[in-house]
Amino acid sequence: MLNKLKERLEGELFIDKLTTTLYATDASVYRKLPMAVAYPKVDKDIEEIILFAKENNIGLIPRTAGTSLAGQCVGDGIVVDVSKYFTKIISVDTDKKQVTVQPGVIRDELNLFLAPYNLFFGPNTSTSNRCMIGGMVGNNSSGTTSIQYGVTRDKVVSLKTYLSDGSRAEFKTLSLNEFLGKMSLENLEGEIYKSLHKELSNNEIKEEIIREFPKPEIHRRNTGYAVDELLKNNVFGQEDEGINLCKLLSGSEGTLAFTTEIVLQLDDIPPSLSAMVVTHYKTLEDCLSDVAPLMVNTLHTCEMMDKVILDCTKNNRTQLENRFFVEGDPAALLMLEVKSNTEEDLELQLQQLLQTIRASGLSYASPVLKGGDINKAIELRKAGLGLLGNIVGDRKAVACIEDTAVALEDLKDFIGEFSQIMKDYEQEAVYYAHAGAGELHLRPILNLKKSEDVALFRAITTDVAKLTKKYNGSFSGEHGDGIVRAEFIPLMIGDNNYELLKRVKTYFDPTNIFNPGKIVEAYPMDESLRYEVDRKEPEIETLLDFSDSEGILKAAEKCNGSGDCRKTHHMSGAMCPSYHATKNEKDTTRGRANTLREFLTSTEKTNRFDNKELKEVFDLCLSCKACSSECPSNVDIATLKAEFLYQYQEENGYPLRAKLFAYNTALNNLGSKVAGLTNSVYESKLLGGLLKKSVGVAPQRSLPKVSSFDFDSHLKTVKNQNNVSLSKVVLYIDEFTNYLDVELGRDAIEVLGRLGYEVTLFYAESGRTYISKGFLKQAKKLAVKNMEKLREFSEKGLPVLGLEPSAVLTFRDEYKRFGFDKKEMEAIANNSFLIEEFLAKEIANGVLTADLFTAEKKTVKIHNHCHQKSISNQKVTFDILNLPKNYEVSIINSGCCGMAGSFGYEKEHYQISMQVGELKLFPAVRKTSSDVIIAANGTSCRHQIYDGTERKAKHPISIFKEALL
Repeated sequence: MLNKLKERLEGELFIDKLTTTLYATDASVYRKLPMAVAYPKVDKDIEEIILFAKENNIGLIPRTAGTSLAGQCVGDGIVVDVSKYFTKIISVDTDKKQVTVQPGVIRDELNLFLAPYNLFFGPNTSTSNRCMIGGMVGNNSSGTTSIQYGVTRDKVVSLKTYLSDGSRAEFKTLSLNEFLGKMSLENLEGEIYKSLHKELSNNEIKEEIIREFPKPEIHRRNTGYAVDELLKNNVFGQEDEGINLCKLLSGSEGTLAFTTEIVLQLDDIPPSLSAMVVTHYKTLEDCLSDVAPLMVNTLHTCEMMDKVILDCTKNNRTQLENRFFVEGDPAALLMLEVKSNTEEDLELQLQQLLQTIRASGLSYASPVLKGGDINKAIELRKAGLGLLGNIVGDRKAVACIEDTAVALEDLKDFIGEFSQIMKDYEQEAVYYAHAGAGELHLRPILNLKKSEDVALFRAITTDVAKLTKKYNGSFSGEHGDGIVRAEFIPLMIGDNNYELLKRVKTYFDPTNIFNPGKIVEAYPMDESLRYEVDRKEPEIETLLDFSDSEGILKAAEKCNGSGDCRKTHHMSGAMCPSYHATKNEKDTTRGRANTLREFLTSTEKTNRFDNKELKEVFDLCLSCKACSSECPSNVDIATLKAEFLYQYQEENGYPLRAKLFAYNTALNNLGSKVAGLTNSVYESKLLGGLLKKSVGVAPQRSLPKVSSFDFDSHLKTVKNQNNVSLSKVVLYIDEFTNYLDVELGRDAIEVLGRLGYEVTLFYAESGRTYISKGFLKQAKKLAVKNMEKLREFSEKGLPVLGLEPSAVLTFRDEYKRFGFDKKEMEAIANNSFLIEEFLAKEIANGVLTADLFTAEKKTVKIHNHCHQKSISNQKVTFDILNLPKNYEVSIINSGCCGMAGSFGYEKEHYQISMQVGELKLFPAVRKTSSDVIIAANGTSCRHQIYDGTERKAKHPISIFKEALL
């Protein structure tokens, strides 16, 4: 049956176990395995899918980024993912300040496109770097900017859609006569208009809507269908001219029509200058008491974070540095932003805000942030949702009551009663989000693997729904009803209004094919959960130590589905490079973590890793480690992949090519003894070509030359030209430096020796090639051997300096998972440095100064290794190369280079490898003039840059050496 549909589509349709598993979850607590996943490519595909669903009574679940928290994107029918192909920005009308887009356009990328027009789309969710306009319309998203710019519903001008019978309909503002004209149509669209007119012309129905729906001043409101918004026009006796059914479709969660094109009303770009005051509070009550008086000011942002969220940021490498403004240990804080186009007006607004803060006297600190510091604070708040996944163990902050919105004057009393409910349930809730809009994201901490907590899940949600109704608030402020809250719509708006919503659904979708089980006739909120309740969890033995997550299964379960890994290469960061190239869900951190979780828990095989689906989902992971720092939940897919490869290959054998790459150091050692002959073979089109073909290396790749060099002898020839005796250091000659990049070792010896450091050489193979190919027993054996010397250097206080990031940073990362003494391993990790880290610290301490270096003018562009970006930081490379006073240095926003060790050499991965390079790095390198120096500290990165651009990049230490006087 589904194969017939597949034949009718220009796009793709998948029914395999891997793909349906990937789409069984979103960012909610729910799991429903779909029968198929479709990627429509053109409008006609959507029509075909709708007709097929109607003919066969199958539900359609529309999906973009899948970041929904209430379960809107899960269902057992066909998931229709428009995020891959419906991604065009169609047109901009600067006169009307409107833009026309397809539903798969990402919100932040839309605003990047609009910036040259001095226009922007206002609603701004915490997921704005990956959430898509279609999802924002379906959810009526709002975010931090709603207090100034409104919600998505306010911005939708028109929608082109398919109705449930496969016919097209465009919804836009209609005059009374145009509305009456629509009623005369003899089709489904006409029936919709006629039915709505009949319903909403009834005075009893109108009075019931006005009486039971949330207070009108609550602008964040997603409870059911927005029939109350349809009353505000001259068709139904109000003053506003024109009626627009987009008000109804916004927030309808794809249950009424399938949208293919959206016209949005834009705003002028926000004022260019801003200041943020972050008020700190000793109690949550003080914080909430301050909201209403502070909102008297013209605020663009009024956001709150509590202690639970703030404490989560302490354990995230990326967010730790964004905590710079936090003073003491606040119970809660408010982020208050004012904006202006002039310094004078900004200062006036700022002083007025500070005066309000002083007058209240409730906060104990109120630092003022400006410039880039504001963005850091905003990123910290945005990460809050995902950071909750950092809670170790099965108890998690559960999204169920996190979307309540009340009128500002009710906020303090509402939270007071809410807190009492939490105390009654012995809960420590999490409080954060949009205080200025009367909405706080409130989450209980529950273990939904246990039936007693599933019962609490329902009980708490029910009691908070009743409390919200007491204050005539909205139970679904911005995250939608989905599965978790749709059950409570009758309570929130009354049975009569709920029956009206059911009739509205029938008018649009009589056969119930559009996202069934959402908003009306809802699925039970405590069934179809992500985890099977009260199931005995499998005991899974691993070679690597995952005790910091209570085992590998919980390490995978840390992914809560927030989808940070779905941001594209247009955004900052490097996660996930293969997804950037393919746009396939399976190539995200989320996709890999979800698949691993699924098969570790559901397979009946003795070796739970022995599944071809796991092999496929990990295949394009470049092990860049960006996820270990950029994912708010710190899901480290590179480490999970290493364990998977080990377990899978133990069961199925280790392929020849994997052995050759894993044992690459031993082969290079042999080759270096006859380096001339080896390199001649590598360079030969015939012999080199045969070699590459025989082992599965891409024919387009240049093979790295091997070398032999006596580093010990060279060390003896280096003279101290600084005429001072500095500290003793250990220079780590790793496996790459020893045989492939000997000039780096030579240059590093010269730099350190000439500057006056006493250098000891440490030769060792890190085990990087073994780890990346899953040869974990061999890697651990090397680690045990290396630990003897590393322990000795640590005890003597001799810092170990490395040149190749992927090698030396292994001591700080993977070695911690080999079961060594944690305290001892921490000391070794803290004693292992990139050479740039060490030199940057010496510069900061005034030990090294610019007068030791040339005054010649040079321009340097830096591309740093992914492991450095994840485990260390990029600034250290910038700092050392910026020391010569006339060097103009900048860091390329390059993401991942795409090589990733052996990955880019493998013939089946070559194309993806080059695609990743072409996204950012290659174009950035090509547009530089030939006299610009390209710096790259990774050996793979330098090879990739050469193969992709024919430019030779240099290691920073070589550039540093050339700059020495």
